[in-house]
Amino acid sequence: MSKQLLPVYDKPMIYYPVSVLMLAGVREILIITTPHEQDQFIRLLGDGSRWGVSFTYAVQPSPDGLAQAFLIGADHLDGGPAALVLGDNIFFGHGLGEQLSDAVSDVEKERGCTLFGYRVSDPERYGVASVDREGRLVDIEEKPEKPKSSLAITGLYFYDSDVVEHARALQPSPRGELEITDLNRIYVERGDARLVDLGRGTAWLDTGTQDALMEAGQFVQVLQHRQGVTIACLEEIAMQRGFISADTALALADEMGKSSYGAYLRQAALDYLDER
Repeated sequence: MSKQLLPVYDKPMIYYPVSVLMLAGVREILIITTPHEQDQFIRLLGDGSRWGVSFTYAVQPSPDGLAQAFLIGADHLDGGPAALVLGDNIFFGHGLGEQLSDAVSDVEKERGCTLFGYRVSDPERYGVASVDREGRLVDIEEKPEKPKSSLAITGLYFYDSDVVEHARALQPSPRGELEITDLNRIYVERGDARLVDLGRGTAWLDTGTQDALMEAGQFVQVLQHRQGVTIACLEEIAMQRGFISADTALALADEMGKSSYGAYLRQAALDYLDER
């Protein structure tokens, strides 16, 4: 089974990165999978209409690098700007929606790319950002043995409409892949890359290991129980973003019967109607 279909506490992992795109206002989403797992994603997510978005699907026949996503998705992008989020990355924090909206605005108006950084204790596992005294991004190193900083580049990227052209110019790395770090370096060298430091107020979880997957589930469980919120509730986000109406959200909650997820959505929709 694809890791992105495994549950992170009470919902499939794929819900979390999809929720980030929806928070950013992205409604046309291409999901790239392996050939033998695509049917599983389609059965789970469908065409996205229940959330007021559009899901289409493509396959990556072999693991030839993250930057290949822009070659696979060139027709989907149709010359427009792009957002890419990795299927095993989880983001949560107050103000995240505003940061995402700003990233969309920046690539549309100022062009270039916007990357997100997060300070970690094991930066050698990631692409690592180097910034100058003014906080400008000046270099990215991929999994360095001696990291220059603890600021890891997360699996969330926003690019201008030149991204497909830049991806086509990439050469495979020594491991035979089109590297996302090489793509990002093109923007860095042009002075067109912006780095947003997510800071302490935001959580970034990369579920790349078994321990990280368990920690992510525990994080979601504790936060939801203590704050009474449901992270990555796609129906709630769709309602708040105006993708679906509160009445539609209520109808979806009714379909879920007496589940705790359905009960949460029902109350969220009722609260939204009261506020309006």
